[in-house]
Amino acid sequence: MQTPQRRNLLILMASTAGVAAASLSGCGFALRKAPNFAFTTLYSGIAESSPLGVELRRSLQSTGKVRVITDARLISQAQVVLDVLQDQREKVVLSTNASGQVREFQLKLRFRFRLRTLAGKMLIPDAEILQQRDISFNESAVLAKEAEEGLLYRDMQSDVVQQVLRRLAAVTEL
Repeated sequence: MQTPQRRNLLILMASTAGVAAASLSGCGFALRKAPNFAFTTLYSGIAESSPLGVELRRSLQSTGKVRVITDARLISQAQVVLDVLQDQREKVVLSTNASGQVREFQLKLRFRFRLRTLAGKMLIPDAEILQQRDISFNESAVLAKEAEEGLLYRDMQSDVVQQVLRRLAAVTEL
């Protein structure tokens, strides 16, 4: 048998949960959805050896809304052309110690591209996305630092791919 205090506590908890659920539904929170593109076919001449190009192609195709054409003989089937102007990784020395040994590097990932129709209409003029990360260096942990460098490049690459997808989705008409 329930006591009046226990029943009141249950009612209070249920009403609090209801208010919380109602406030979350009204705040506009929603998970990020796959972007909508103004085109359904895209030609990309990104090199097969480019890790960024592979991830970009996979991301575009995984939306289920865009077919990526990589064969130059089939370019006439594409609605838009993604021209990759630069896909470059850089490693710059930031600092050295008194004996001239490197202490810090700066890793950069530079991606320049443009989007155009087959007729030559520019949808996205030359755009550059630059990601950079600083990494310390220690000669006694070379393998660990190489692994860390690889992880940082993959992280920057994922950021660049997401930014490119958002820019492609911002194109509203061909």
